[in-house]
Amino acid sequence: MSTSKAIAARPAPLKGGRRKLTLPVVLLIIAGGLALVSLVRLISGADDVTSVGQVAGALELAVPIGLAGLGGLWAERAGVVNIGLEGMMVLGTWFGAWAGFQWGPWMGVLFGILGGCLGGLLHAVITVTFGVNHIVSGVAINILAVGVTRYLSNFAFDGVQGGSSKQSPRIDPIDKITIPGLSDWMQDLQQQHWFLVSDIAGIVGGLVTGLSLLTLLALALIPATWWILWRTSFGLRLRSCGESPVAAETLGVNVYKYKYIAVTVSGGLAGLGGAFLAIVATGIYQEGQTGGRGYIGLAAMIFGNWMPGGMALGAGLFGFTDSLKLRGGAENVHAMLLLLAILLVIAVFWQLYKKKYVAAVISAAVSALLFTWYLLTDQVPSQFVDAAPYVTTLLVLSLSAQRLRMPKANGAPYRKGEGK
Repeated sequence: MSTSKAIAARPAPLKGGRRKLTLPVVLLIIAGGLALVSLVRLISGADDVTSVGQVAGALELAVPIGLAGLGGLWAERAGVVNIGLEGMMVLGTWFGAWAGFQWGPWMGVLFGILGGCLGGLLHAVITVTFGVNHIVSGVAINILAVGVTRYLSNFAFDGVQGGSSKQSPRIDPIDKITIPGLSDWMQDLQQQHWFLVSDIAGIVGGLVTGLSLLTLLALALIPATWWILWRTSFGLRLRSCGESPVAAETLGVNVYKYKYIAVTVSGGLAGLGGAFLAIVATGIYQEGQTGGRGYIGLAAMIFGNWMPGGMALGAGLFGFTDSLKLRGGAENVHAMLLLLAILLVIAVFWQLYKKKYVAAVISAAVSALLFTWYLLTDQVPSQFVDAAPYVTTLLVLSLSAQRLRMPKANGAPYRKGEGK
């Protein structure tokens, strides 16, 4: 591609001259966060927070969220807002289970992707060709997907052994891999409950114990997306459609084609996330099993500033929060109150340094309330444990909103021929 095209598609610099976080700084932040989590674990006695089982469960819960977020990233980088990720995930769960119990789990994965692609293609037709508001179209697809799958279940699953109008028969599992020596060693180290060392061992152990082959495929899609969208001429053209479709058209880019490709791929990734839920996470399709993960995936993408790496961190955070309730939920979430209180204290000093005094006072007050809550209780109510992933979503988005920059033409109406 010519230099002029590259310049046209290049994002504008961030307002205020903000610099991007470099890899060493990101690694330093991650290391500091891990040390803080380890400290909280020692103080609270919630040793299961970074156990092998906890990390493995968090990864399994993060994968469908991450796939939905990755799907949203593809669509929105091309300028199409995809609120319909939840509905596309629903289609993925149903089609994945329908094909999976009949022809095996990998056929289920394929059909789950195809089911999501159908939802994405429908969204592209409605928004790109007919110019309907993207939010309206996405909400309609979410509603339509629930109705269609409920209707189809009456014919496909009801009356089949192990199935009903609200769930599918059991699906054969996808093979899982474990690195025997390393897994056992990490588990032994984690059980020593040493500061930082045991936490690192728990994380590494969770990544090498009972790892589904589909999880490996999903993780590989993150760097693959980055390479395709940021290191190829195809990706440059696609992103130009989300930054300035009129300028892209004047340079010979078929904007409609790239938007269609992006939104269809977006639906396929969300469908893969749905198939993962049905085939790997539960081994069965159940009505309503997505549980809003499409929306959380969208939040992870926004938290990650429309970048694959940041989106992966957001998905990991939400998956970890969701997994806390599975293993000693009340105790683990109670420990997270202390972690959040300490993080707010750090935020107070940072806001004072930035001379944001009102925000500092609010953060200090909330931190004091959390410290009080932690000291006066031993557990949190079960209702709060169940709501923890959604509360985390709101907190993260509210705290990171000032650093976000979405593609300039994201959600903006565009008609073919405007650039001529």
